[in-house]
Amino acid sequence: MPAYAYTGLSAKGKNVKGVATADNVAALKASLRRDGIYLTAVNETTAAAGAAASASGGADREIDLAKLFDRVTPKMVASMTQLLGTLLQAGVTLPEALAALTDQVESQRFKTVLTDISEKVNQGSSLADSMAAYPKVFPQLYVNMIRAGEASGALETVLFRLSEFLEKQLEIKNKINSAMLYPVVLAILGAAIITLLMVGIVPKITGMFEDMSAELPWNTKLLIWMSDTISGYWWAILLLIWFLGWAFARWRRTEAGRWAGDAMVLRLPVVGELVRKIAISRFSLTLSTLLSSGVQLLHALDIVRTLLGNVVLEDVIAKARDSIREGENIAPALKRSGQFPPLVTHMIAVGERSGQLEQMLGDVARTYDRETNTSIQRLTGLLEPLMIVFMGVGVGFVVASIMQPIMMLTEMAGS
Repeated sequence: MPAYAYTGLSAKGKNVKGVATADNVAALKASLRRDGIYLTAVNETTAAAGAAASASGGADREIDLAKLFDRVTPKMVASMTQLLGTLLQAGVTLPEALAALTDQVESQRFKTVLTDISEKVNQGSSLADSMAAYPKVFPQLYVNMIRAGEASGALETVLFRLSEFLEKQLEIKNKINSAMLYPVVLAILGAAIITLLMVGIVPKITGMFEDMSAELPWNTKLLIWMSDTISGYWWAILLLIWFLGWAFARWRRTEAGRWAGDAMVLRLPVVGELVRKIAISRFSLTLSTLLSSGVQLLHALDIVRTLLGNVVLEDVIAKARDSIREGENIAPALKRSGQFPPLVTHMIAVGERSGQLEQMLGDVARTYDRETNTSIQRLTGLLEPLMIVFMGVGVGFVVASIMQPIMMLTEMAGS
């Protein structure tokens, strides 16, 4: 039985080298697959030479720390989807396209996923079923659209729509992250400055007030108490903050906590408006993409409902789905909830009457994309001065509380 020196990838994306005996390369490949190893290169060798090479490789093996941080990002998935659609449109078969993508991908973890998908497709599985084995990489929305594309025979078209959808979602997410970066940095900086003043500077200055016979102002007493508390019980404060955060997170995971928290967010003046617009944009764009890809309306609503990120709005979609199942149109069901603005329900109603619901939903998504950008700018414009005012009030309180008794000492000395 011949011996083969092989290299492959484990299920975790780790490079694996070794030597094994098998009747042929196909038998070796099947044996390694059972062990969770995906073959990437193989050469026939003698058993002795293979054992020596294996031992040498084991001695020289080093830990690649970069693999510990290797993960499949939504940007990678979007790029892969676009390239796969381009290859299929050019007439390349699906197995060949998957093999080409596997060779091009740099992430070892993603390479392992695509290798397994390619193997399953070559064995006769559908692309959607092969991708469904990796829900963290390809979510339910993605898999259902691929399945609809395969059923309709327009897989490349669905891939292009899906790629555009993923890029749009990434764009919205990046806008929100960029807009929130500056206020968050200001908040952290302000908290750090005030903490530094309380712990490092205030105790040294307020020590001179201890021997004063005069009554200290209330704000100075409060400052001294706060400084002593933070300096002496900082560990208890950190522990309390951690406990409150843990308790809040646990409460939010309960059904009552999710309902109360999400309902409260929607009622906030500026934040609630932004959350609602993001949800409406996501709802419209996703539903339009699913319907255009051939997914049935009721099934599409089930998928969309899981993407809104707010249980109040999710419940609205669930009730609308039940009403549609009983023969009602989607627009009246959404209008009754009061959670969707009249403009949205009116445009959806027009789309239903004209038979152009997908196009009208796309128009709603584009409209609310612009509204989302405006709300993000408004929120950023509100948070930035608030953070500056917060820092100014905190530092001003410390300075005033220190200077007021110093001025009192000066007046007492002068008299």
